Amino acid sequence: HTRLRRDWSSDVCSSDLTRIEELIGPLFDPVQFFPDFNPECFDKHRDWLYPDHVDQKTGRIIASMHAWLIETSHHKILIDTCIGNDKQRMPYRDWHEMQTPWLSNLAKAGVAPSDIDYVMCTHLHVDHVGWNTRLEDGQWVPTFPNAKYIFSKEEYEFWKTQRARKDPDTFAGVNNQTFDDSILPIMHLAELVEGEIELISDLLAIRPAPGHTPGSVAIELTDNGELGIFTGDICHHPIQVVEPTWNSAFCEIPDLARTTRAQILARCQDHNALMFPAHFGPGFAGHIRGNDSGFMIDFG
Repeated sequence: HTRLRRDWSSDVCSSDLTRIEELIGPLFDPVQFFPDFNPECFDKHRDWLYPDHVDQKTGRIIASMHAWLIETSHHKILIDTCIGNDKQRMPYRDWHEMQTPWLSNLAKAGVAPSDIDYVMCTHLHVDHVGWNTRLEDGQWVPTFPNAKYIFSKEEYEFWKTQRARKDPDTFAGVNNQTFDDSILPIMHLAELVEGEIELISDLLAIRPAPGHTPGSVAIELTDNGELGIFTGDICHHPIQVVEPTWNSAFCEIPDLARTTRAQILARCQDHNALMFPAHFGPGFAGHIRGNDSGFMIDFG
């Protein structure tokens, strides 16, 4: 795990942030991942993209699968839960029946699954809900039995409808399987939320951020006047900060995804917020700054 160099402290609470890593590496071909990919853009930003965010040898984009752990004086909160072990994910063979030390990495942060009070999913794609459950005696059971699982009602209803359609498309099929093994088994512990909502004495706020999926949300942490925004897949990769019109191939509502991305980047800039994406490589989190051509990210 990687412990960030920032403590969010106030007279009421102190929030410590830890990135709990599942895996990291040159995972995706940018030509397939970004429908608007232009290799000249990578060349233009070569000085900071390579080698932390684009692999020199293969040209594939560096991506991290990780959860964010927030620890306050009273609560332990997980944001997004990666891919998970033992899950049937074919034809995505790299994610099929994975065996990663993610739970051990959580333990290295001094936290047991039973310690988690809240699990908050920015959306319900396969790589954001996997550790919601674990396999025990052939059954999928909640990994965090004492937690309240919180996510968007609109998001849940969308994937519930998609599941009923039994869409044969490959990605849809994987998400159907994901719904069965990582969402349904924890619904007795879940709370579905709508619109903007504040939690834990206004420490956390959930803000609708649709586009990547219909019910995607951003999660904001405010402490002692400082703001952190957990952005899920609003930006998959740092190149989308400097090219905010670039969607991933997995954005369900492309035009809305572009609008939301621009709004979130502007909010980060305007409020000097630290952005915590779900998949950025080293640096992992950063401040959004403006420049003559739009936005840039400062990992310092």
